[in-house]
Order: sequence, then structure tokens, then C-alpha cells
Amino acid sequence: MREFSGIDLAARESLIEDVVARIAEAGLRWIRVSCADPHAHLRTKTVDARLARQVMRAGISMVSTLWLKDTADRTAFRVFEPGGVSQLPGFGQGNNLCVLPDPRSFRILPWCNRTGWMRAEPFFSDGTAVDLDPRRVLQRSLARLKSHGLRLRCGLEVEFHVFQVQGTAHLDPDSGEWPGLAPQVSLLHPGHRLLSEAWTDRCESVLHRVYAVAEAIGAPIRSVEVEMGPSQFEAVFDPSDALQAADDLVLFRNAIVMALHRESLHASFTCLTPFAQSMASGWHVHQSLVDAQTGVNRMMRNAPAHETDASDAAHLLSDLGEHYLGGLLAHAQGITLYCVPMANAYARFRPNTLAPQSVVWGCDNRGAMLRVIGGAGEPDTRIENRLPEAAANPYLCLAAQIEAGLDGIARNLRAGKATEDPYAASPGSRAPPPALLPASLEEAIAAALADQTIANGLGQDFVAYFCAIKSAEARRRAECPDPADFDRREYFGRL
Repeated sequence: MREFSGIDLAARESLIEDVVARIAEAGLRWIRVSCADPHAHLRTKTVDARLARQVMRAGISMVSTLWLKDTADRTAFRVFEPGGVSQLPGFGQGNNLCVLPDPRSFRILPWCNRTGWMRAEPFFSDGTAVDLDPRRVLQRSLARLKSHGLRLRCGLEVEFHVFQVQGTAHLDPDSGEWPGLAPQVSLLHPGHRLLSEAWTDRCESVLHRVYAVAEAIGAPIRSVEVEMGPSQFEAVFDPSDALQAADDLVLFRNAIVMALHRESLHASFTCLTPFAQSMASGWHVHQSLVDAQTGVNRMMRNAPAHETDASDAAHLLSDLGEHYLGGLLAHAQGITLYCVPMANAYARFRPNTLAPQSVVWGCDNRGAMLRVIGGAGEPDTRIENRLPEAAANPYLCLAAQIEAGLDGIARNLRAGKATEDPYAASPGSRAPPPALLPASLEEAIAAALADQTIANGLGQDFVAYFCAIKSAEARRRAECPDPADFDRREYFGRL
């Protein structure tokens, strides 16, 4: 039997047999084996359920170019040319990787006919782990955090759009460009009434469907709400450990798109849909550092520091929490690419939109990039990062923030004063302008390459690889005669 780096196959046997029994009990016919690519899009093979035991022991092959593609599925590296992937050992010539399912991830997909699902990890043919796998990038960052006696707890709020599909013109075989046409759609609600009960009632069946799908796949959903934008919604999840939170969000996004498609609905997690009144979809990451053994919130302080007020981080957060906050501020520009990886999402960074524009923190301030919630003596004290977009890869987004925070802890960084003017860089502001976030995908790529602390944390090879993929995408968009059509096809139609 093939050996897999870091995997104790013998210890998995009881888990494998349990899954096989569950498959038989449920009468399943098919099992989907899925891996997350660099963009956290799930790549899947469907196998006969009778082969489940064999696949869980030996894995199944997938073409390696799946890990080398941009958001249009165009391979960003010249895999068939000598030296085309010299910087990526183990890749080349469209060779195979082996993906090994994790039996602990087994789910029954409630919207499918007799179908189960498992998350898998990629390995090279010799059983060596693929270090460029985004999930492993997060696992390495979490291991470094654990070496400090810490875990990261995350509560996620993700915004998205759902539309009614009108017709099938996008499926006309004569319009099968690459990427293809996005569907024609109509609104489910007209928007501009945040948390409107009238719009909630109008969309009741969709809200209930989203909740039911999330619950069925085991995602700890707390609420589904009508957001401000037309046909926009938000899902809120209970806090969980970072890796579990990332796994849940990857599966949730995939599941909602698939389940609603069966009801002629188009769900999109792209930041900006291609419509005049569209409102951007963000992803708000609530996070707290907890003791690795006890789970006690290490960001909470028992009493405010002497001679401080709510504009001081030391009034609200423990010293550890302030250092983590300081790291997020110091590396905000360097982590933007991993939090905002799609080119059209940079239009979200504008004044008075409940989205950040500058590198600032605030006390319960939704205009700031980093919003500190809670205070001395409050067990749920935490930092909310409002930088990420809804389509970001959760593994990379969380890993980059961990690396930034660890550097803040290592250097005992202070956070400075809280902002009372989060859009100080906007015209008419009298406050001195703070540092701005990158204004484009190209600027974010440059900032990621320049931030050596984050690059060392995530891995220099990984950062070069990811930036090469995103640079290829940015070049194609820059060369496109109609960027709006690019965004409609590549983002709205596919994310």
C-alpha cells in the first residue's frame, strides 16, 4: 500500500470502516471526492460508492494543472515547455497528483440523489504532500500559533447574492466561449432596506433553503439575513476553530451554489455583481486568540490599562490582543492579496460604504478595517477584520492574518489610537490621512511580494506561485477590451 506523508493509514482504518457502513446504511450510489484549488474552488471526481474503501486507502488521481489555474481555468504556467514549471518541483507535463479523502469529512449531500462527499488532500506520486495546497498553508500557520500556546477562533459573516435565472441563453452551445456567458437574472428583492422584514418575507423560501443546506452539511449557521444591496443576503456562523471555520465556508459556498442552481437560482459570492445598483459583498472575520489547552480568550483583559480610554487598544484588549492587532495593521497591505484576490473587488474600497479604505482600527466602528468589539471583562472580546471579500480563499485569508498577528506578537507592536474618522483619506476630511489599502489587484500583488515577513510565514515558494497565478489573471483583465464583460463572465458567472 502506498505511504502518504503525515498520514497514519492504520489509524484511519476504523474511520474508513465507519464511513463504508454509513454509505451502505444510507444506500448511497456515488461519492464525490473534492479538493480545494488555489481559489478555494472545489475540484471533484465522482466515484462509485462501492469503491469508497479503496479510494480512502489509496486515493484517486487528479491532473496537477488544477492547482496551476487562474479563475478562468487557464493554466498560468507553461507546463509542456522545458523549464516551464522549474520553480514548481513535482509539477509538469500535465502529470497526475493523488488526492486522498479524509474519512472524517464525510457528508451526505442533501440536494443530490444518493450522493456522499469527502474532502481530500493532494499528494505527489511518491506520497509526498503538496506544500502548495492552501489548506496545508493554513495548517502550518496554525501550528506556529500553537507553538505559542494559542488557537484562533473565528466567527464568520459572509455576504452573497441570489438571483432568479431567466432563460437558458447562457447554455447555448454557439455561445460557449471561454469563459462562457453568465446567466441572465432578475432580482429576488429590490434592496436598499437593510434587514427589511418585508423583503425577508418575500424571500422566505430562499432563506430557509440556505439555512437548511448549511445545517445539513454541518456548518454552524446562526442566521441568514436580507442585506442592503438588491438581491443580497448574509449568512452568519457561530465561532469555531480556524481550520474548521475555513473548511465550513469552502463547503458552504460550494453547496449553496449547487443546491440553489437546482431551483433555477443563481447564487454568487463575487464581490461586485455586474449591475448598476450592485452593493459589494464582504466577508467579516471575527477572531480571537484562545489558550490552546483551556480555550480561555487570551484577547480579553481583566481591567483597562491605567490612564487609558476607549481610544486606546490597551483599554479594550490584553497586551497579547493589542500586539496581534498591531501586526494586522503593520501588514495590512501585504495581506490584502490573500483577503481580496479578485480584481473587481477593489472598487469596494471607497468612503462611507461600510467597507474599509484605510489601514485603521476602531472601537466598534464598522468603517474601520479592524473593528474591536468588547472590552475589559467581556469573554467574547474580539477583532473583526472587514477587509476580506466574500470570494476570498478562506485558508489563505486566515493564514495571512495569523502570520501578520504572530509578527505583531513577536515584536510587541502597539496599535496606536482608534480612529474616529475611518475615511480620513476622503475629500473634505480634516484628519491626517492614514495609509491606504491597495487600490487594485496589481498593487496588492506588488505589496504581497514586498512583504517578506508574510512571504516567509506562508512560504516564499508559495507566495511566488500564488502571485504568478494572480498576475496572469490581472494581465488578461488589463488586456481585455471590455473589463465589465470580463467581470461578468469570469467572476459573476463562475464564483
